[in-house]
Amino acid sequence: MMKVVNLKQAILQAWKERWSDYQWAINMKKFFPRGTTWDILNLAEALLEQAMIGPSPNPLLLSYLKYAISSQMVSYSSVLMAISKFDDFSRDLCVQSLLEIMDMFCDRLSCHGKAEECIGLCRALMSVLNWMLRCAAFYTEKMKEPLEQGSAENQLTMCLERLAKILGSTKNRALIHIAKLEETPSWSAIEQSLSKLGDNLGHISNSQLQSQAEECIGLVKSIPTMLSVHAEQLNKTGFPTIHAVVLLEGTMNLTGEPQPLVEQLMMVKRMQRIPSPLFILEIWKACFVGLIESPEGTEELKWTAFTFLKIPQVLVKLKKYPQGEKDFTEDVNCAFEFLLKLTPLLDKADQRCNCDCTSLLFQECGKQGLLSEANMNNLIAKRTADREHAPRLKSPENANIQPNPGLILRAEPTVTNILKTMDSDHSKTPEGLLGVLGHMLSGKSLDLLLAAAAATGKLKVFARKFIKLNELTKHISGEGSKAASVRALLFDISFLMLCHVAQTYGSEVILSEAGPPGEVPFFETWMQTCMPEEGKILNPDHPCFRPDSTKVESLVALLNNSSEMKLVQMKWQEACLSISAAILEILNAWENGVLTFESVQKITDNIKGKVCSMAVCAVAWLVAHVRMLGLDEREKSLQMIRQLATPLYAENTLQFYSERVVIMSSILEHMCADVLQQTAANIKFSATGVVTMPYWNFLPAKKPIKEVLMGVFSKVLEKGWVDSRSIHIFDTLSAHGRSLLVLQQPCQGAAERDPERARNAGCGVALLHFLPGHAAADAHPPRPHPAQSAHRLLQVAYADGSSGQGSCQAVCVVCLQLLLLPQQGADLSLAAQEAPRRYRGLHQSLPVG
Repeated sequence: MMKVVNLKQAILQAWKERWSDYQWAINMKKFFPRGTTWDILNLAEALLEQAMIGPSPNPLLLSYLKYAISSQMVSYSSVLMAISKFDDFSRDLCVQSLLEIMDMFCDRLSCHGKAEECIGLCRALMSVLNWMLRCAAFYTEKMKEPLEQGSAENQLTMCLERLAKILGSTKNRALIHIAKLEETPSWSAIEQSLSKLGDNLGHISNSQLQSQAEECIGLVKSIPTMLSVHAEQLNKTGFPTIHAVVLLEGTMNLTGEPQPLVEQLMMVKRMQRIPSPLFILEIWKACFVGLIESPEGTEELKWTAFTFLKIPQVLVKLKKYPQGEKDFTEDVNCAFEFLLKLTPLLDKADQRCNCDCTSLLFQECGKQGLLSEANMNNLIAKRTADREHAPRLKSPENANIQPNPGLILRAEPTVTNILKTMDSDHSKTPEGLLGVLGHMLSGKSLDLLLAAAAATGKLKVFARKFIKLNELTKHISGEGSKAASVRALLFDISFLMLCHVAQTYGSEVILSEAGPPGEVPFFETWMQTCMPEEGKILNPDHPCFRPDSTKVESLVALLNNSSEMKLVQMKWQEACLSISAAILEILNAWENGVLTFESVQKITDNIKGKVCSMAVCAVAWLVAHVRMLGLDEREKSLQMIRQLATPLYAENTLQFYSERVVIMSSILEHMCADVLQQTAANIKFSATGVVTMPYWNFLPAKKPIKEVLMGVFSKVLEKGWVDSRSIHIFDTLSAHGRSLLVLQQPCQGAAERDPERARNAGCGVALLHFLPGHAAADAHPPRPHPAQSAHRLLQVAYADGSSGQGSCQAVCVVCLQLLLLPQQGADLSLAAQEAPRRYRGLHQSLPVG
C-alpha cells in the first residue's frame, strides 16, 4: 500500500483500487492520525470535488460521501457548504446527485457540537439556500429556449421540491434567520438570486410549478420578519406541561395534599414564564378535558371532585404566592373570561355533566374568595346567555338524573357531618350508626362521599373511623339476636367500605401512621397479608392463611351442617382469618368426591348469606390458590369463585344486603381481574350499571414495550397534551420496565421534527414516569433515590450537548429536578441550577421552533 501524502491522494487511491465504502472508511482512519476532524480536512468538499470532475458524477466517490454522512464522519454543515460551491448548473446529472444527497438529511438537520459549529450549520444552510435559488433561476432562464424546455422543467421541479422541503420547516427558516443576523452581506446575495428568480417566473409555462416557485419566494422573503411574527405568537394560550401536571394529579393522585401540587405548578409557571391569567386558564382547561374524557362511574366522580373541590383549594393556596402588582382575584377573573371563549369545550362539559358546570364553578370560587361577587355575577350572566345558543342538553333519558357536580358539592359538608357522627361513642348503642351507614350505601352515595373526602384531604380520617368501627365489633358481651345482627352488619359494612377504599384510592390510605408499637388493627393485617392487589403475588400456603386448626374445623362444621350462618357470639375477625383454610378443606373434599356440587353450593350460600366480607376473604385466598395451579387444574376453584360472586336471593338475609352485594361484586372483580385474564374464564359479577375497571388492560397483547411507548408518545405529541388514557399506559409501562427508555426513546425522534412540542410533551412524560413512583418511595424502599435518577438523566440529556434531542431531554430533566427539589433536599440543587442555564442558551440560539 502506498504511503498517503494528503486527502486527495487517499481518495484517488481508493478510486483506483475500487474500495467498498466501509473499506474506504476503515483505511481513511488508518491513514490519518487519531483525533483528526474530517471537517477540518474538508473531506466532504474533497470528495465532491473529485466526484464532479466529469459530465456525470463518479458513483463510487459519491458512495464514499454518502457513507461518511450516514456514519457521521462529516457534519451536515460541511456537506451543505461543499454543495453550495458547485456552480456548473449545465451538468444536469451532477445537480441531480447533489439534490439527492441533500435528501439524506435536510428533513432532520441538527448539530451535535459547540456553539460555533451550530452557527456554522446556520451559515451553511443559508449558503445552500442561495445555491438552490441560483439553480432555480438558471433553469427558469433556460426554459426560454424551446429545445431545452423539457429537461429544464424536470430539473426545476426537482430543485423546487427540495427548496420547498427546506423552507417548509420553521426551524430551518429560523436557522437561516440566525445566519442572516450573523452575515448581512451574504443575505444580499440571496436577495439578488431571489430577484433573478422572480424576474424569470414568466418563462414557466406549468402553472403548478410557477405557483410552487412563488410560494418558495414568499417563504424566503418572510425570513427577515420572523422575529416580529414570533413575538406575536409568543402570546399563546396552550401550555402542555401545566396540562400534564394537572391531568396526572386528577387521574392518579386525588388523595394527595394540595401543597406539593401548588409548588409543582408554581415551579413550571416560573420556568416557562407563564402569565398568571393563562396559567390559571390552563389549569381549568385541563380540568374540563379530564372531566369530559373520564369514564362513567367512579372515575367521573373523582374528576368532578377534583375540579369542583380540590382545584379551588389549590387556587386559594396559589393566591398566597406573590403575583406581582396585579390582584390574584383579577387574574382568576381574567382566566375565566378567556375560558368563556372556549364555547365548544364548555358545551361538551355541560352536556357530559347535565348541568351548567361553569356557573357552579364560579359560585364555588366566589365562596372561596377567588372571585368578587360582581365578577362572579358577570361571568354567570355571560355563560347563561351563551348557553341559550348551545344544543339541547336535557333529554328524556337524563332529565331526572341529578348532575354529579351538584351532588359532589353537597357531599362535601355531608362528609364532615358523618365524621362528627362517628366521633360519638357508639359502644353502647351501635344501632344509631346503621341509619348513617345505610344512607352511605344507597345508590352511588358511597363513591360520592369517598370522592369528596379524597378531594378535601379527609379520606385518611374517614378510613381511620371505619377501622375503629371495625375494631369495635370485636367486643362481645351477652348479646341477643338483634345486637348480634347489628354487630355483624357494622363489621361487614366497615370491612367492605375499607376494601373499596383500598382498591379505589390505594392501600396507603388505609395504613396507620408510624407511631408507638401496639396492636395492629385486624383490617390492616388482613389487607397487607391476604388481600390481592395489582403487582402483589400472594402465597396461598403463607402462615396468614393457616390459622388455628381447631377454629378451622369448627368453622367448616358450622358451614357444612347449619342451614344458615349463626350470628350470636360470632367472632367475625377470626372467621375471616379462618375461612381461607376452611375453603381449602372444602375444595379438597369436593375434588376427592367427598362433597357434591350441591353441598358445596350450600356452603358457599352460607358464607355469603349473612356477611359479604367472608366471601371476599374466601375469594382472596382462592385467587392466590388459582395462580399456583395449572390451567387444567383450575376448574373447581373458579367454580367456587363463581358461586361466591353470585348474589343470594333469599328472604332471611340481613339489612342492606343488595347494597352490600354491589360493593362486594366490585371488590371481587378487582381481585379476580388478573386470574380471569390468564385463564380466559368468564365470571359475571353483579351488574352495577357502570364499568368498574375502565382502565384495566390497556396494553395491547404481544407488543414490545418500546413499540407501545412510541405509539402512545406519538399520539400525545400529535395532540399536544397528555390524556388520562396515556397516563395509565405510561404508569403501567413504568411498572414493567423502569428504565430511562420511558424518557429517552420518544425524545430522540420527536425533538428533531418539532422541538417546541416535543419539549412540552416530553416534560409531561417525565412527570408521569417519575413523580408517581417517587411519591410512594417510602412504601417501596428498593426503588432508587429520586436524586440518583435525576442525575442519571442529566448525564443522558447532556451527553452530546445537542440542540435537537438534547434540548428535549434537558428540559424534561430540568422540570423533573425542579419539581422534586422541594421534597428531596439540596442534592439536586447544582444540577437544577446548571440545567436552566443550558436551556436558556438553547432558547436564545434558536428563537423559533
